[in-house]
Amino acid sequence: MTSNKGLPSVPLHPIERTLLLYLSNVETKGKWADLNSVVAGSRLSVDQVRRAVQWMKSKELIELQEEDAVFYTLGLEGKTAAVEGLPERKLVKLLEASGGSLTLGALSEKMGSEFSIAFGTAKKNGWIELYGRDAQLNRSKIREKEEEELLLEKLNEKEKLASPEISQREKEVLSRLISRHRGLVNEIIEKNVRLKISSQGLEASKSVNKDEIDEITPEVILNGSWRNQPLRALDVTSAAPAYFGGRKHPIRMFIDEVKEVFVSLGFEEVEGPMVQSALWNFDALYIPQQHSTREMQDTFYLSNVRADLSVYDKEINSVKASHENGAGTGSLGWQYKWSKEEARRTVLRTHTTAVTIKYLSDNKPTEARVFCVGKVFRNEKPNYKNNPEFHQIEGVTVGPGLNVRNLIYIITRFYSKLGFEKIKFWPTYFPYTEPSLQTMAYYEKKKRWIELGGMGVFRPEVTIPLGVKNPVLAWGLGLDRLVMMRYDLNDIRDLFGANLGWLRTASVI
Repeated sequence: MTSNKGLPSVPLHPIERTLLLYLSNVETKGKWADLNSVVAGSRLSVDQVRRAVQWMKSKELIELQEEDAVFYTLGLEGKTAAVEGLPERKLVKLLEASGGSLTLGALSEKMGSEFSIAFGTAKKNGWIELYGRDAQLNRSKIREKEEEELLLEKLNEKEKLASPEISQREKEVLSRLISRHRGLVNEIIEKNVRLKISSQGLEASKSVNKDEIDEITPEVILNGSWRNQPLRALDVTSAAPAYFGGRKHPIRMFIDEVKEVFVSLGFEEVEGPMVQSALWNFDALYIPQQHSTREMQDTFYLSNVRADLSVYDKEINSVKASHENGAGTGSLGWQYKWSKEEARRTVLRTHTTAVTIKYLSDNKPTEARVFCVGKVFRNEKPNYKNNPEFHQIEGVTVGPGLNVRNLIYIITRFYSKLGFEKIKFWPTYFPYTEPSLQTMAYYEKKKRWIELGGMGVFRPEVTIPLGVKNPVLAWGLGLDRLVMMRYDLNDIRDLFGANLGWLRTASVI
């Protein structure tokens, strides 16, 4: 808060000054006034008065009295019922017009959707009696108007009734109408506000200067009025509104971090399309064409779309031979008739290995370190730990003499740079690597081990048909679970939802 000579002790906005002067004049000083009279007397809008009231309340310049006022009005169906009658009254009129008796089927047909409520209420009131499938009037129980009908007429005449205008008995009837159907009667709660100037406000009103300059404009500077007129004080201690600027999604921030780690380890990033042919997604990885991972329940296939593989005739022949007989790799292959048409099918990639295997085929490196981070798709039911769309961290290292010990070292270094020091591995099986390993990281916050992905050394049946002679170390690691652990989330779906509160406040970890 600033304090200069000639300025009020409490910084005031123009609408606060206007309201303070109005509340401090002879007619209103020390008197309670409702919001509507303040609006009329101060010549401010309702919104301006409400805003000024909140500011002045925090500065203790005014006193407030707030109470809830309850009103009742007719809903759309209530207005119709007040004129045409409630469903049970319509049922009575139908029976009277038919001589006092009708079959239930005829009544149901004539009343349509209102039959159930009308029949139930009329039966409860004793207005009708059942004889087999016939409904007959019991005229001795029927009054000209029931309490509900009288109250609906009263509401229809006055349009709006305040709670004090309604007797206790009428409130019980209202309660029945409200619980019976939401569209009959509406209960409206309005907040009544009364205010008056406080002693602090009276003191502050004495130093209000109507000639304060509220805004420094070019005109104020040019005409020099700022030299002789006081400037409105600013309260620099007041809370500022929260501002949420644009920022990266936590997943995108983590992906950037993963890329930086790989680059620091001497790797180069490669990219590829999300739609892949079965050749690169499955066949080049020595996954047999009858393998269960190719089935529709695991894979999203594109309908009636076939890839053009004409430029890959050499690779196709090598992959075919690898599947059918091992292609001179020392393996017998899978011993089945390989189909080019099956390899031409297109899929949403189930792993980013499709990108790195295509890189190996195109470049046939003797040495390389490349990685890929991207979305993959699998036909899985969404739950707290699985999503049909997720991110995968893929990488390969090519070089003479590479082995599993080198692979374990790379993955351990990678995770340690991300803050996961406790890593362990155990043997597993993948069709395209041998030996194959699964990796787990210890999640300190939850005190448990989390499965993160698989890795291994590409089999000769994968690399030799593509012209790669040296050993290839490969891995495919989950990214989304790492983000979940980083942000202490229990449900993977929280990463992809529209929870703006979390997205705006999530810390950069």
